[in-house]
Amino acid sequence: MAWYDEAVFYHIYPLGLTGAPKHNDYGEPVHRLNTLVPWIEHIKKMGINALYIGPLFESVGHGYETTDYKKLDSRLGTNKDLTGFVNKCHTAGIKVILDGVFNHTGRDFFAFKDIKEKREGSAYRDWYCNVNFYGNNEYNDGFSYDNWGGYNLLVKLNQKNPAVRDYILDVIRFWVSEFDIDGLRLDAADVLDFDFMKALRKTADEVKPDFWLMGEVIHGDYSRWANADTLHSVTNYALHKGLYSGMNDHNFFEIAHTVKRTNDMIPRGIKLYNFVDNHDVERISSKLINKAHFVPVHILLFTLPGIPSIYYGSEFGIEGKKERGSDDSLRPFINLNDHKDDQCLRIISALAKIHEAHKQELVWSDYRELYLNNRQFAYGRGCLIVAVNNDDNEAQVSVPAADGDYVGLLYGKKVTASEGRLSISLPPNNGEIYAPSGKNVTDKKDILTIPVEKKSMPGKPNKEKGSVESKPDEKKSAPKADEVSGLSQGNVIPDIPYAEMTVEQLQAVILEKMSKNGPVTDQMRRDVENNIWHDSLVKWAGSFR
Repeated sequence: MAWYDEAVFYHIYPLGLTGAPKHNDYGEPVHRLNTLVPWIEHIKKMGINALYIGPLFESVGHGYETTDYKKLDSRLGTNKDLTGFVNKCHTAGIKVILDGVFNHTGRDFFAFKDIKEKREGSAYRDWYCNVNFYGNNEYNDGFSYDNWGGYNLLVKLNQKNPAVRDYILDVIRFWVSEFDIDGLRLDAADVLDFDFMKALRKTADEVKPDFWLMGEVIHGDYSRWANADTLHSVTNYALHKGLYSGMNDHNFFEIAHTVKRTNDMIPRGIKLYNFVDNHDVERISSKLINKAHFVPVHILLFTLPGIPSIYYGSEFGIEGKKERGSDDSLRPFINLNDHKDDQCLRIISALAKIHEAHKQELVWSDYRELYLNNRQFAYGRGCLIVAVNNDDNEAQVSVPAADGDYVGLLYGKKVTASEGRLSISLPPNNGEIYAPSGKNVTDKKDILTIPVEKKSMPGKPNKEKGSVESKPDEKKSAPKADEVSGLSQGNVIPDIPYAEMTVEQLQAVILEKMSKNGPVTDQMRRDVENNIWHDSLVKWAGSFR
Protein backbone atom coordinates (compact mmCIF):
# COMPACT_ATOMS: atom_id res chain seq x y z
CA MET A 1 0.00 0.00 0.00
CA ALA A 2 1.62 3.25 -1.18
CA TRP A 3 0.64 6.81 -0.29
CA TYR A 4 -0.17 7.69 -3.91
CA ASP A 5 -2.81 4.98 -4.22
CA GLU A 6 -4.94 6.77 -1.63
CA ALA A 7 -4.07 10.31 -2.67
CA VAL A 8 -6.28 13.16 -3.82
CA PHE A 9 -4.15 15.63 -5.78
CA TYR A 10 -4.19 19.38 -6.17
CA HIS A 11 -2.42 20.68 -9.29
CA ILE A 12 -0.66 24.06 -9.40
CA TYR A 13 1.01 25.76 -12.36
CA PRO A 14 3.24 28.04 -10.27
CA LEU A 15 4.39 30.59 -12.85
CA GLY A 16 0.75 31.37 -13.56
CA LEU A 17 -0.65 31.25 -10.04
CA THR A 18 2.08 33.57 -8.73
CA GLY A 19 1.63 36.04 -11.60
CA ALA A 20 5.25 35.67 -12.71
CA PRO A 21 6.44 37.46 -15.88
CA LYS A 22 6.07 35.45 -19.08
CA HIS A 23 9.76 35.97 -19.97
CA ASN A 24 12.69 35.23 -17.67
CA ASP A 25 15.52 37.77 -17.81
CA TYR A 26 17.59 35.59 -15.45
CA GLY A 27 17.85 38.47 -13.01
CA GLU A 28 17.84 38.48 -9.22
CA PRO A 29 15.44 35.91 -7.69
CA VAL A 30 11.96 37.15 -6.81
CA HIS A 31 10.47 35.06 -4.01
CA ARG A 32 7.05 34.49 -5.54
CA LEU A 33 6.92 30.83 -4.51
CA ASN A 34 6.54 31.99 -0.90
CA THR A 35 3.24 33.67 -1.82
CA LEU A 36 1.81 30.16 -2.32
CA VAL A 37 2.30 29.19 1.34
CA PRO A 38 -1.33 30.17 2.24
CA TRP A 39 -2.49 27.75 -0.44
CA ILE A 40 -1.06 24.88 1.60
CA GLU A 41 -3.65 25.51 4.31
CA HIS A 42 -6.33 25.89 1.62
CA ILE A 43 -5.39 22.49 0.18
CA LYS A 44 -5.39 20.91 3.63
CA LYS A 45 -8.79 22.37 4.54
CA MET A 46 -10.29 20.87 1.40
CA GLY A 47 -9.17 17.44 2.60
CA ILE A 48 -6.59 17.05 -0.17
CA ASN A 49 -3.35 15.28 0.70
CA ALA A 50 -1.06 15.57 -2.34
CA LEU A 51 0.24 18.39 -4.53
CA TYR A 52 1.52 18.30 -8.09
CA ILE A 53 3.33 21.59 -8.73
CA GLY A 54 5.36 22.47 -11.77
CA PRO A 55 7.25 23.30 -13.81
CA LEU A 56 9.58 24.87 -11.27
CA PHE A 57 13.11 24.99 -12.61
CA GLU A 58 14.97 27.74 -14.43
CA SER A 59 13.59 28.35 -17.91
CA VAL A 60 13.19 31.23 -20.29
CA GLY A 61 9.41 31.17 -20.68
CA HIS A 62 6.54 28.81 -19.83
CA GLY A 63 8.78 26.48 -17.81
CA TYR A 64 9.01 23.48 -20.10
CA GLU A 65 12.10 24.75 -21.93
CA THR A 66 14.52 24.02 -19.07
CA THR A 67 17.67 26.10 -18.70
CA ASP A 68 18.93 24.63 -15.41
CA TYR A 69 17.50 21.51 -13.75
CA LYS A 70 19.16 22.25 -10.41
CA LYS A 71 17.99 25.82 -9.87
CA LEU A 72 14.51 27.08 -9.00
CA ASP A 73 13.26 29.48 -11.64
CA SER A 74 14.48 32.92 -10.56
CA ARG A 75 10.98 34.29 -11.18
CA LEU A 76 9.85 32.05 -8.30
CA GLY A 77 12.77 32.43 -5.89
CA THR A 78 15.67 30.31 -4.70
CA ASN A 79 16.30 26.67 -3.93
CA LYS A 80 15.94 27.54 -0.26
CA ASP A 81 12.38 28.73 -0.96
CA LEU A 82 11.50 25.43 -2.60
CA THR A 83 13.02 23.41 0.24
CA GLY A 84 10.99 25.41 2.74
CA PHE A 85 7.80 25.11 0.68
CA VAL A 86 8.03 21.33 0.42
CA ASN A 87 8.79 21.09 4.13
CA LYS A 88 5.66 23.12 4.93
CA CYS A 89 3.61 20.81 2.73
CA HIS A 90 4.98 17.76 4.52
CA THR A 91 4.24 19.33 7.90
CA ALA A 92 0.63 19.74 6.73
CA GLY A 93 0.50 16.07 5.68
CA ILE A 94 0.69 16.86 1.95
CA LYS A 95 2.96 14.88 -0.39
CA VAL A 96 4.64 16.80 -3.22
CA ILE A 97 5.50 15.80 -6.78
CA LEU A 98 7.20 18.00 -9.37
CA ASP A 99 7.36 18.16 -13.15
CA GLY A 100 10.20 16.10 -14.62
CA VAL A 101 10.81 17.61 -18.07
CA PHE A 102 13.29 15.08 -19.42
CA ASN A 103 12.28 14.68 -23.06
CA HIS A 104 13.73 18.03 -24.07
CA THR A 105 15.60 21.08 -22.81
CA GLY A 106 15.50 24.73 -23.71
CA ARG A 107 17.99 26.40 -26.01
CA ASP A 108 19.69 28.07 -23.01
CA PHE A 109 20.63 24.71 -21.47
CA PHE A 110 24.39 24.39 -21.08
CA ALA A 111 24.77 21.40 -23.44
CA PHE A 112 22.90 23.08 -26.29
CA LYS A 113 24.82 26.35 -25.83
CA ASP A 114 28.07 24.36 -26.04
CA ILE A 115 26.97 22.88 -29.38
CA LYS A 116 26.14 26.35 -30.71
CA GLU A 117 29.59 27.54 -29.72
CA LYS A 118 31.75 24.55 -30.70
CA ARG A 119 29.57 22.84 -33.30
CA GLU A 120 31.17 19.55 -34.40
CA GLY A 121 33.78 19.93 -31.68
CA SER A 122 31.25 19.96 -28.83
CA ALA A 123 31.41 17.11 -26.34
CA TYR A 124 27.60 17.36 -26.14
CA ARG A 125 26.78 16.97 -29.85
CA ASP A 126 25.29 13.52 -29.10
CA TRP A 127 23.16 14.76 -26.19
CA TYR A 128 20.41 15.65 -28.63
CA CYS A 129 18.64 13.69 -31.35
CA ASN A 130 19.66 14.01 -35.01
CA VAL A 131 21.89 17.06 -34.76
CA ASN A 132 22.67 17.89 -38.40
CA PHE A 133 25.38 20.47 -39.09
CA TYR A 134 24.30 20.69 -42.74
CA GLY A 135 20.86 21.95 -41.73
CA ASN A 136 19.47 25.18 -40.29
CA ASN A 137 16.38 26.53 -38.53
CA GLU A 138 14.44 29.71 -37.81
CA TYR A 139 17.06 30.72 -35.21
CA ASN A 140 19.78 30.52 -37.89
CA ASP A 141 21.82 28.16 -35.72
CA GLY A 142 23.56 26.72 -38.74
CA PHE A 143 22.38 23.23 -37.78
CA SER A 144 19.10 21.40 -37.21
CA TYR A 145 17.85 18.90 -34.62
CA ASP A 146 14.82 16.98 -33.45
CA ASN A 147 12.37 18.79 -31.22
CA TRP A 148 9.10 18.24 -29.37
CA GLY A 149 5.86 19.06 -31.14
CA GLY A 150 7.50 20.97 -33.98
CA TYR A 151 8.89 23.62 -31.62
CA ASN A 152 12.64 24.19 -31.99
CA LEU A 153 12.46 25.96 -28.63
CA LEU A 154 12.20 22.45 -27.14
CA VAL A 155 15.30 20.50 -28.15
CA LYS A 156 14.84 16.72 -27.90
CA LEU A 157 17.32 14.95 -25.64
CA ASN A 158 18.93 11.70 -26.80
CA GLN A 159 17.73 9.48 -23.97
CA LYS A 160 19.66 6.50 -25.38
CA ASN A 161 22.93 8.31 -24.67
CA PRO A 162 24.32 6.95 -21.35
CA ALA A 163 25.70 10.40 -20.47
CA VAL A 164 22.24 11.97 -20.82
CA ARG A 165 20.61 9.15 -18.87
CA ASP A 166 23.16 9.44 -16.04
CA TYR A 167 22.78 13.21 -15.93
CA ILE A 168 18.99 13.00 -15.57
CA LEU A 169 19.19 10.27 -12.94
CA ASP A 170 21.59 12.50 -10.99
CA VAL A 171 19.06 15.35 -11.27
CA ILE A 172 16.41 13.14 -9.66
CA ARG A 173 18.75 12.18 -6.83
CA PHE A 174 19.54 15.88 -6.34
CA TRP A 175 15.85 16.82 -6.18
CA VAL A 176 15.19 14.20 -3.52
CA SER A 177 18.21 15.08 -1.39
CA GLU A 178 17.79 18.85 -1.78
CA PHE A 179 14.00 19.25 -1.72
CA ASP A 180 12.71 15.93 -0.30
CA ILE A 181 10.11 15.51 -3.05
CA ASP A 182 7.86 12.44 -3.18
CA GLY A 183 7.57 11.80 -6.91
CA LEU A 184 7.51 13.14 -10.44
CA ARG A 185 5.03 13.84 -13.18
CA LEU A 186 6.98 13.05 -16.35
CA ASP A 187 6.25 15.56 -19.08
CA ALA A 188 5.67 14.09 -22.57
CA ALA A 189 6.04 10.55 -21.26
CA ASP A 190 4.35 9.19 -24.38
CA VAL A 191 7.52 10.01 -26.38
CA LEU A 192 10.13 9.01 -23.78
CA ASP A 193 12.42 6.08 -24.57
CA PHE A 194 11.19 2.93 -22.79
CA ASP A 195 14.66 1.86 -21.64
CA PHE A 196 15.13 5.35 -20.25
CA MET A 197 11.85 5.01 -18.30
CA LYS A 198 13.03 1.66 -16.90
CA ALA A 199 16.16 3.41 -15.62
CA LEU A 200 13.95 6.12 -14.08
CA ARG A 201 11.88 3.43 -12.33
CA LYS A 202 14.98 1.74 -10.94
CA THR A 203 16.24 5.07 -9.61
CA ALA A 204 12.81 5.88 -8.15
CA ASP A 205 12.88 2.61 -6.22
CA GLU A 206 16.30 3.55 -4.83
CA VAL A 207 15.96 7.23 -3.86
CA LYS A 208 12.97 7.05 -1.53
CA PRO A 209 10.31 4.55 -0.42
CA ASP A 210 7.16 4.83 -2.58
CA PHE A 211 8.70 7.46 -4.86
CA TRP A 212 6.00 7.89 -7.52
CA LEU A 213 6.43 8.18 -11.27
CA MET A 214 3.35 9.37 -13.18
CA GLY A 215 3.59 10.04 -16.90
CA GLU A 216 1.78 12.41 -19.23
CA VAL A 217 0.25 10.13 -21.85
CA ILE A 218 -2.52 11.32 -24.18
CA HIS A 219 -3.50 8.32 -26.31
CA GLY A 220 -2.75 4.64 -26.61
CA ASP A 221 -2.63 1.52 -24.49
CA TYR A 222 -1.83 2.89 -21.04
CA SER A 223 -0.33 -0.44 -19.94
CA ARG A 224 2.66 0.21 -22.24
CA TRP A 225 3.74 2.94 -19.83
CA ALA A 226 2.05 2.05 -16.52
CA ASN A 227 3.34 -1.32 -15.35
CA ALA A 228 5.80 -2.98 -12.98
CA ASP A 229 8.86 -2.03 -15.09
CA THR A 230 8.30 1.58 -16.13
CA LEU A 231 5.83 4.03 -14.54
CA HIS A 232 3.42 3.69 -11.62
CA SER A 233 0.64 5.62 -13.37
CA VAL A 234 -0.27 7.82 -16.35
CA THR A 235 -2.71 10.64 -17.04
CA ASN A 236 -6.18 9.31 -17.87
CA TYR A 237 -7.01 11.52 -20.84
CA ALA A 238 -9.53 8.95 -22.05
CA LEU A 239 -11.69 9.48 -18.96
CA HIS A 240 -11.10 13.23 -19.08
CA LYS A 241 -12.70 13.34 -22.53
CA GLY A 242 -15.47 10.92 -21.54
CA LEU A 243 -16.48 12.92 -18.48
CA TYR A 244 -17.16 16.27 -20.12
CA SER A 245 -18.47 14.99 -23.44
CA GLY A 246 -20.64 12.37 -21.73
CA MET A 247 -22.20 15.16 -19.69
CA ASN A 248 -22.63 17.53 -22.63
CA ASP A 249 -24.17 14.84 -24.83
CA HIS A 250 -26.31 13.34 -22.06
CA ASN A 251 -24.51 10.09 -22.72
CA PHE A 252 -23.48 8.17 -19.61
CA PHE A 253 -22.83 5.19 -21.90
CA GLU A 254 -19.66 6.94 -23.09
CA ILE A 255 -18.40 7.35 -19.54
CA ALA A 256 -19.27 3.81 -18.50
CA HIS A 257 -17.61 2.41 -21.63
CA THR A 258 -14.45 4.45 -20.98
CA VAL A 259 -14.25 3.20 -17.38
CA LYS A 260 -14.58 -0.41 -18.51
CA ARG A 261 -12.06 0.01 -21.34
CA THR A 262 -9.38 1.62 -19.16
CA ASN A 263 -9.95 -0.85 -16.32
CA ASP A 264 -9.48 -3.72 -18.76
CA MET A 265 -6.44 -2.05 -20.25
CA ILE A 266 -4.22 -1.56 -17.20
CA PRO A 267 -2.64 -4.22 -14.94
CA ARG A 268 -4.47 -4.91 -11.72
CA GLY A 269 -3.26 -2.62 -8.95
CA ILE A 270 -2.44 0.28 -11.29
CA LYS A 271 -4.44 3.43 -10.61
CA LEU A 272 -4.67 6.05 -13.33
CA TYR A 273 -4.43 9.78 -12.65
CA ASN A 274 -7.94 11.21 -13.21
CA PHE A 275 -8.80 14.86 -13.86
CA VAL A 276 -11.45 17.03 -15.47
CA ASP A 277 -9.05 19.85 -16.41
CA ASN A 278 -5.40 20.86 -16.16
CA HIS A 279 -2.89 23.44 -17.41
CA ASP A 280 -3.14 22.20 -21.02
CA VAL A 281 -6.92 21.87 -21.47
CA GLU A 282 -9.84 24.23 -21.00
CA ARG A 283 -11.47 24.58 -17.59
CA ILE A 284 -14.28 22.18 -16.80
CA SER A 285 -16.65 25.11 -16.14
CA SER A 286 -15.97 26.32 -19.69
CA LYS A 287 -16.34 22.87 -21.24
CA LEU A 288 -19.68 22.07 -19.61
CA ILE A 289 -22.65 23.31 -21.64
CA ASN A 290 -24.91 23.08 -18.57
CA LYS A 291 -22.93 24.55 -15.69
CA ALA A 292 -25.05 22.60 -13.18
CA HIS A 293 -23.22 19.48 -14.38
CA PHE A 294 -20.30 20.68 -12.27
CA VAL A 295 -21.73 18.63 -9.39
CA PRO A 296 -22.27 15.23 -11.03
CA VAL A 297 -19.04 15.40 -13.04
CA HIS A 298 -17.05 15.86 -9.83
CA ILE A 299 -18.96 13.11 -8.04
CA LEU A 300 -17.77 10.86 -10.87
CA LEU A 301 -14.21 12.18 -10.64
CA PHE A 302 -13.95 11.36 -6.94
CA THR A 303 -15.69 7.99 -6.96
CA LEU A 304 -14.69 6.23 -10.20
CA PRO A 305 -11.53 4.07 -10.11
CA GLY A 306 -8.34 6.11 -10.14
CA ILE A 307 -6.55 8.94 -8.38
CA PRO A 308 -8.57 12.20 -8.52
CA SER A 309 -6.93 15.58 -9.11
CA ILE A 310 -8.23 19.15 -8.93
CA TYR A 311 -6.56 21.92 -10.97
CA TYR A 312 -6.07 25.12 -8.99
CA GLY A 313 -9.00 27.51 -9.23
CA SER A 314 -11.44 24.98 -10.63
CA GLU A 315 -12.68 24.36 -7.09
CA PHE A 316 -14.07 27.90 -7.40
CA GLY A 317 -15.73 27.16 -10.73
CA ILE A 318 -13.60 29.65 -12.66
CA GLU A 319 -13.61 29.46 -16.43
CA GLY A 320 -10.75 29.43 -18.90
CA LYS A 321 -10.50 28.85 -22.63
CA LYS A 322 -7.61 28.68 -25.05
CA GLU A 323 -7.36 32.03 -26.82
CA ARG A 324 -5.56 32.50 -30.14
CA GLY A 325 -3.40 29.45 -29.48
CA SER A 326 -2.33 30.68 -26.06
CA ASP A 327 -2.69 28.75 -22.79
CA ASP A 328 -2.35 31.87 -20.64
CA SER A 329 -6.03 31.98 -19.69
CA LEU A 330 -5.76 28.38 -18.47
CA ARG A 331 -2.92 29.33 -16.12
CA PRO A 332 -4.11 32.48 -14.34
CA PHE A 333 -3.08 34.42 -11.30
CA ILE A 334 -5.70 33.97 -8.58
CA ASN A 335 -6.05 35.85 -5.32
CA LEU A 336 -7.05 33.25 -2.75
CA ASN A 337 -8.70 35.91 -0.60
CA ASP A 338 -11.28 36.51 -3.34
CA HIS A 339 -12.82 33.07 -2.76
CA LYS A 340 -13.85 32.71 0.87
CA ASP A 341 -17.29 31.13 0.52
CA ASP A 342 -18.04 29.27 -2.65
CA GLN A 343 -20.52 26.48 -3.34
CA CYS A 344 -18.17 24.80 -5.82
CA LEU A 345 -15.47 24.77 -3.14
CA ARG A 346 -17.88 23.19 -0.67
CA ILE A 347 -18.69 20.44 -3.15
CA ILE A 348 -15.02 19.66 -3.82
CA SER A 349 -14.17 19.72 -0.11
CA ALA A 350 -17.05 17.40 0.74
CA LEU A 351 -16.02 14.94 -1.97
CA ALA A 352 -12.36 15.00 -0.92
CA LYS A 353 -13.31 14.29 2.70
CA ILE A 354 -15.62 11.47 1.63
CA HIS A 355 -12.77 10.00 -0.41
CA GLU A 356 -10.50 10.09 2.64
CA ALA A 357 -13.11 8.66 4.99
CA HIS A 358 -14.07 5.84 2.61
CA LYS A 359 -10.68 4.83 1.21
CA GLN A 360 -11.43 1.16 1.59
CA GLU A 361 -14.36 1.48 -0.79
CA LEU A 362 -13.20 4.23 -3.17
CA VAL A 363 -9.57 3.13 -3.44
CA TRP A 364 -9.37 -0.58 -2.79
CA SER A 365 -12.79 -1.98 -3.69
CA ASP A 366 -13.86 -3.11 -7.16
CA TYR A 367 -16.08 -1.06 -9.41
CA ARG A 368 -19.36 -2.63 -10.52
CA GLU A 369 -21.96 -1.11 -12.80
CA LEU A 370 -25.48 -1.14 -11.30
CA TYR A 371 -27.66 1.01 -13.56
CA LEU A 372 -27.04 2.77 -16.87
CA ASN A 373 -28.96 4.81 -19.38
CA ASN A 374 -28.19 8.04 -21.20
CA ARG A 375 -29.13 10.30 -18.30
CA GLN A 376 -28.72 8.25 -15.13
CA PHE A 377 -25.76 6.15 -14.02
CA ALA A 378 -25.21 4.15 -10.83
CA TYR A 379 -22.35 1.94 -9.70
CA GLY A 380 -21.01 0.29 -6.59
CA ARG A 381 -17.66 0.76 -4.88
CA GLY A 382 -17.53 -1.77 -2.07
CA CYS A 383 -20.53 -1.11 0.15
CA LEU A 384 -21.04 2.38 -1.33
CA ILE A 385 -23.58 3.12 -4.05
CA VAL A 386 -22.96 6.12 -6.31
CA ALA A 387 -25.75 7.51 -8.49
CA VAL A 388 -25.73 10.55 -10.79
CA ASN A 389 -28.31 12.30 -12.96
CA ASN A 390 -27.51 14.62 -15.89
CA ASP A 391 -31.14 15.38 -16.71
CA ASP A 392 -32.93 18.66 -15.95
CA ASN A 393 -35.67 16.71 -14.19
CA GLU A 394 -35.73 14.60 -11.06
CA ALA A 395 -35.14 10.90 -11.74
CA GLN A 396 -35.90 7.64 -9.96
CA VAL A 397 -33.32 4.85 -10.03
CA SER A 398 -33.61 1.36 -8.56
CA VAL A 399 -30.40 -0.61 -8.01
CA PRO A 400 -29.49 -3.91 -6.37
CA ALA A 401 -28.37 -3.44 -2.77
CA ALA A 402 -28.15 -5.28 0.52
CA ASP A 403 -31.25 -4.72 2.64
CA GLY A 404 -30.99 -2.01 5.28
CA ASP A 405 -30.75 1.72 5.83
CA TYR A 406 -28.47 3.94 3.72
CA VAL A 407 -27.40 7.55 4.26
CA GLY A 408 -26.36 10.05 1.58
CA LEU A 409 -22.83 11.23 2.31
CA LEU A 410 -23.24 14.52 0.43
CA TYR A 411 -26.76 15.63 1.34
CA GLY A 412 -27.67 13.43 4.29
CA LYS A 413 -30.89 11.92 2.94
CA LYS A 414 -31.82 8.51 4.40
CA VAL A 415 -33.21 5.69 2.26
CA THR A 416 -33.97 2.03 2.91
CA ALA A 417 -33.27 -0.99 0.71
CA SER A 418 -35.68 -3.90 0.87
CA GLU A 419 -35.98 -7.16 -1.02
CA GLY A 420 -32.54 -6.57 -2.47
CA ARG A 421 -33.33 -3.21 -4.12
CA LEU A 422 -32.60 0.40 -3.26
CA SER A 423 -34.82 3.08 -4.79
CA ILE A 424 -33.08 6.43 -5.17
CA SER A 425 -34.59 9.80 -6.02
CA LEU A 426 -32.01 11.95 -7.80
CA PRO A 427 -32.43 15.74 -8.03
CA PRO A 428 -31.89 17.37 -11.44
CA ASN A 429 -28.25 17.49 -12.55
CA ASN A 430 -26.95 16.04 -9.34
CA GLY A 431 -26.05 12.83 -7.59
CA GLU A 432 -25.36 11.16 -4.28
CA ILE A 433 -23.06 8.65 -2.61
CA TYR A 434 -24.97 6.28 -0.37
CA ALA A 435 -23.37 4.35 2.49
CA PRO A 436 -24.92 1.78 4.84
CA SER A 437 -25.96 3.68 7.94
CA GLY A 438 -23.20 2.07 10.01
CA LYS A 439 -20.60 3.27 7.47
CA ASN A 440 -21.72 6.90 7.44
CA VAL A 441 -18.86 8.98 8.84
CA THR A 442 -19.75 12.34 7.27
CA ASP A 443 -19.53 15.22 9.72
CA LYS A 444 -22.83 17.10 9.91
CA LYS A 445 -21.07 20.37 9.09
CA ASP A 446 -20.02 18.88 5.74
CA ILE A 447 -23.58 18.07 4.66
CA LEU A 448 -24.46 20.16 1.62
CA THR A 449 -27.66 21.87 0.54
CA ILE A 450 -28.98 20.23 -2.61
CA PRO A 451 -28.39 22.68 -5.50
CA VAL A 452 -30.79 22.87 -8.42
CA GLU A 453 -30.02 23.24 -12.10
CA LYS A 454 -28.38 26.52 -12.98
CA LYS A 455 -27.08 27.61 -16.36
CA SER A 456 -24.71 30.12 -14.76
CA MET A 457 -21.65 29.49 -12.68
CA PRO A 458 -18.86 31.59 -11.15
CA GLY A 459 -17.27 34.28 -13.27
CA LYS A 460 -14.85 34.01 -16.15
CA PRO A 461 -11.16 34.68 -15.57
CA ASN A 462 -9.82 38.16 -16.05
CA LYS A 463 -8.05 38.46 -19.40
CA GLU A 464 -5.02 40.08 -17.80
CA LYS A 465 -4.45 38.00 -14.71
CA GLY A 466 -6.96 35.19 -14.95
CA SER A 467 -8.53 35.92 -11.58
CA VAL A 468 -12.30 36.20 -11.34
CA GLU A 469 -13.29 39.64 -12.51
CA SER A 470 -14.19 42.06 -9.76
CA LYS A 471 -17.13 44.28 -10.66
CA PRO A 472 -17.38 47.74 -9.11
CA ASP A 473 -20.69 46.85 -7.47
CA GLU A 474 -19.09 43.95 -5.59
CA LYS A 475 -17.55 46.47 -3.22
CA LYS A 476 -20.88 47.89 -2.12
CA SER A 477 -21.70 47.35 1.51
CA ALA A 478 -24.71 45.28 2.48
CA PRO A 479 -27.81 46.64 4.18
CA LYS A 480 -27.86 46.51 7.95
CA ALA A 481 -29.55 43.54 9.59
CA ASP A 482 -32.66 45.51 10.51
CA GLU A 483 -33.13 46.46 6.84
CA VAL A 484 -33.74 42.83 5.87
CA SER A 485 -36.02 41.92 8.76
CA GLY A 486 -38.47 39.20 7.76
CA LEU A 487 -36.46 38.27 4.67
CA SER A 488 -33.16 36.94 5.97
CA GLN A 489 -34.79 34.05 7.87
CA GLY A 490 -32.61 34.64 10.88
CA ASN A 491 -29.33 35.31 9.06
CA VAL A 492 -27.35 38.23 10.46
CA ILE A 493 -26.13 40.36 7.56
CA PRO A 494 -22.80 42.03 8.33
CA ASP A 495 -21.79 45.36 6.84
CA ILE A 496 -19.19 43.89 4.49
CA PRO A 497 -18.61 43.74 0.70
CA TYR A 498 -20.83 41.32 -1.20
CA ALA A 499 -17.86 39.19 -2.21
CA GLU A 500 -17.20 38.36 1.46
CA MET A 501 -20.79 37.35 2.29
CA THR A 502 -22.12 33.85 2.59
CA VAL A 503 -24.67 32.47 0.15
CA GLU A 504 -27.46 32.90 2.71
CA GLN A 505 -26.52 36.51 3.39
CA LEU A 506 -26.48 37.33 -0.31
CA GLN A 507 -29.90 35.75 -0.78
CA ALA A 508 -31.27 37.93 2.01
CA VAL A 509 -29.75 41.05 0.44
CA ILE A 510 -31.32 40.25 -2.94
CA LEU A 511 -34.75 39.68 -1.42
CA GLU A 512 -34.49 42.95 0.45
CA LYS A 513 -33.61 44.83 -2.74
CA MET A 514 -36.49 43.14 -4.57
CA SER A 515 -38.91 44.24 -1.87
CA LYS A 516 -38.05 47.89 -2.54
CA ASN A 517 -39.24 47.46 -6.14
CA GLY A 518 -42.59 45.91 -5.21
CA PRO A 519 -44.12 42.80 -3.64
CA VAL A 520 -41.90 39.69 -3.48
CA THR A 521 -43.90 36.75 -4.80
CA ASP A 522 -43.40 33.13 -3.74
CA GLN A 523 -41.88 32.37 -7.13
CA MET A 524 -39.41 35.24 -6.81
CA ARG A 525 -38.43 33.98 -3.36
CA ARG A 526 -37.95 30.44 -4.71
CA ASP A 527 -35.78 31.76 -7.55
CA VAL A 528 -33.50 33.43 -5.04
CA GLU A 529 -33.38 30.51 -2.63
CA ASN A 530 -32.65 28.07 -5.46
CA ASN A 531 -29.62 30.04 -6.59
CA ILE A 532 -26.79 28.74 -4.40
CA TRP A 533 -23.87 29.85 -6.63
CA HIS A 534 -21.88 32.45 -4.72
CA ASP A 535 -20.40 34.43 -7.62
CA SER A 536 -23.76 34.47 -9.40
CA LEU A 537 -25.40 35.90 -6.27
CA VAL A 538 -22.66 38.53 -5.93
CA LYS A 539 -23.36 39.67 -9.48
CA TRP A 540 -27.13 39.59 -8.89
CA ALA A 541 -26.87 41.64 -5.70
CA GLY A 542 -24.70 44.21 -7.47
CA SER A 543 -27.10 44.54 -10.41
CA PHE A 544 -29.71 46.51 -8.42
CA ARG A 545 -29.71 50.30 -8.69
